[in-house]
Amino acid sequence: MAFFQAAVADLLSRIPERDRASLFHLGKVQNYAKAEFIFSAGEASQYVFLLLKGRIKIYQPSTVGKEAILWFCFAGELFGLAEAARGGERVVSAQACDACEVLCIRQEQFTAFLETHPKTSLIIVQVLACRLRVLGDVVINLISDDVRTRILKMALQLGSRCGIPSAQGLCLDIALTHQEIADMIGTTRQTVTTTLGQLEREGLLAIDRHKIHITGSELLAQAGHTPALV
Repeated sequence: MAFFQAAVADLLSRIPERDRASLFHLGKVQNYAKAEFIFSAGEASQYVFLLLKGRIKIYQPSTVGKEAILWFCFAGELFGLAEAARGGERVVSAQACDACEVLCIRQEQFTAFLETHPKTSLIIVQVLACRLRVLGDVVINLISDDVRTRILKMALQLGSRCGIPSAQGLCLDIALTHQEIADMIGTTRQTVTTTLGQLEREGLLAIDRHKIHITGSELLAQAGHTPALV
């Protein structure tokens, strides 16, 4: 999990400064309002995107009208990469969770950039490999874990990426609705609500204004966080 955090969340800091400047020179900054789509499944793909500010939800719509949230992109992360490699239509949708600032780079320019910047190309390969591993874990969790375990694993994964120390333990600095959590772990909103209530009563998690706090000492240890002494 720590490798995923380093490879993805710290993408910009890992790219050589000269490469980073060249990448920014290629793109055009656009702003998106909350709930606005950056792209939708089925659309032709023309751009690769670098999130500069905000949060983006990457999800795949199902044939029965539900969403399967694959991951969230945070500031400093690239998205829309798959089609840059293979071409074709988008198979997922990207939607702004709040006001976002995005650097949009045409695919052909991005591909040409990677061909002449091998260090950055290797970093991009690592990012894609990490995302593939995470999605593989999601599939295994759906097959082998109950909802309670899936929620706890989701909290630990997000804690490694956007966790900040809080009076209660470790706060996931991302507001999530019960429906979004359900869409991430493959269950219903009602089941999430019931299970979160149980986890709160057990002292493992706490919920405050749609933000999850990891409070259980063993979970905090797994997240690499030492609880404050009170």
